[in-house]
Amino acid sequence: MAALSGVLVIGAVLAWRTNDVMGSLPVLKQAGRTSALTDGQKTLVDETPWKTAELLTALAVTQEEQEYARQAERLADHEVDQAFATALRESNLEQRTLTGAAATTQTTVKQLEGMVASDQAALSNAAKGSDAEQLAQAQLGLDEDQLSDAKGELARESGDKSDEIQQELTAREAGMKTFDATGSTRAPGEVTSIAMQKYRTLAGLIGAWRRQRERYAMLLQAKDSAEHDAAALSVKHQAAEARLAQQDGGAGAVVADRVAALKRMSVERQVMSLYNDRIETEGHLAEVYGKWATQVLLQHRIVAHLILIQGIIIVILIIVAILLDAVVERLAEHESLDKRRMRTLSRITRLIVQVAAVAAILLVVLGPPDHVSTVFGLVTAGLTVALQDFILAFVGWFILMGRAGIGVGDAVEINGVAGEVVDIGLFRTTLLETGNWTAKGHPTGRRVTFNNMYAINGQYFNFSTTGQWMWDEITVSVPTGEDAVATMERVQKIVEAATADDVKTAEAEWQKVSKQQGLSQFSAEPDVNLQPTGTGVNLVVRYVTRATGRVERKNVLYQSLLESLHTPKAEV
Repeated sequence: MAALSGVLVIGAVLAWRTNDVMGSLPVLKQAGRTSALTDGQKTLVDETPWKTAELLTALAVTQEEQEYARQAERLADHEVDQAFATALRESNLEQRTLTGAAATTQTTVKQLEGMVASDQAALSNAAKGSDAEQLAQAQLGLDEDQLSDAKGELARESGDKSDEIQQELTAREAGMKTFDATGSTRAPGEVTSIAMQKYRTLAGLIGAWRRQRERYAMLLQAKDSAEHDAAALSVKHQAAEARLAQQDGGAGAVVADRVAALKRMSVERQVMSLYNDRIETEGHLAEVYGKWATQVLLQHRIVAHLILIQGIIIVILIIVAILLDAVVERLAEHESLDKRRMRTLSRITRLIVQVAAVAAILLVVLGPPDHVSTVFGLVTAGLTVALQDFILAFVGWFILMGRAGIGVGDAVEINGVAGEVVDIGLFRTTLLETGNWTAKGHPTGRRVTFNNMYAINGQYFNFSTTGQWMWDEITVSVPTGEDAVATMERVQKIVEAATADDVKTAEAEWQKVSKQQGLSQFSAEPDVNLQPTGTGVNLVVRYVTRATGRVERKNVLYQSLLESLHTPKAEV
């Protein structure tokens, strides 16, 4: 109790300290999960920013997170577009010295370019609809195909990646069209009142808390990646700036060389401008991921607060169960109550309290099951069939605990077996067998156990009910030649004197019961009956006595009759 009370106080303090976050953000619902931020596919242009934003967008579940996800997608899309533009311009800036087959292919390309120019001039000079126009157009198509093949071969031989970069860009544009078409169908984030209903159990809250930790770690990783990319782009920007400073736009006497140098400087400046834009974009992207991570961290505090509340509820349930258990145990020890029955009742009540506490805790942790009525009906039907004997025994225990039941120490007869009750459990009753009630009633040493269902579909006799009275009898033999009537009167007086107190008490108790039930009056007076025999007369004496002391009462009567009659021949 002390430990649980301490946990309750600590949880209440922490819950109070985190209560301020409840009004700011909604609670997370079930979100998609991913094991990595990228799929590891190798491309010429790094598309990691877009893939990162795309995967993290799938994890955004609240309205605030989805807004950050849209910003991240926009910035990442712009960054990748600029990366393609940078790659294409840098590919054009690369100066390669061609040798061998590459130089031969380059010569072929220049020749084909001249041929294509000549074909275009011939096509423009030909008359409309003439044979010369058709011939020039066919020749132009053939030369253009040869030029395209030659350029592709030259790119492969020289290491030029412009065509491959252009192919990746085309594939990306097609993918973005598909994304734009499907992205608009995504469901908006849930409001707080709806999201809160999904996490009303401790298990759900713990799952949300774990997923938030994973999402928070991924956002921090994305933020670090954006910052790293910005730093790498800064280095490339400085390198491009250094190259530009080393170039001389006015060098060379040939006009073509000067034009080429100026074009290279223009492209270098475009690359530097792209680097600046990409650095700024990566910075904004890192800022968005940082804000998104802060948002998730705040939601993490909300879930932690709700987990504390659920933990407090569980601790309260345990404390209430312990208190009820203690109260039941204390009531069972009350001096004015029947110890034996209250001890048994205490066990079943404490069991009910414990089962109810466990069920309540499971409801807090797991929540109510789906289709409660159907599940409950099927489970109840199955248990009723499979455990019908146990159910009847359990119901029989309640009957035995009632006014017409039995208790430990009672002298009873159950289904023909007589004995003294030594234990009454929830499902079984145990007797110490004492044999037939017309015999001495001494224990046989055997313990007999009965299923409590005998209280419903069997029979039992309790000889230790109110007053614990029973009729017993003794036989006195009067030999031939003696006055049987006088002897009978003497025996009558002796038995009446010996049982006077028992008769008075028994009649009072029976009259009380008979009045309550509307029955006739009962008499507990002893009587003596004559039974002739071949050797004389037997006096059969019937008298009332307590069941627990009938053996002692019988011995006392025998002794009184022998002393009073002074007849050595009397047979008992």
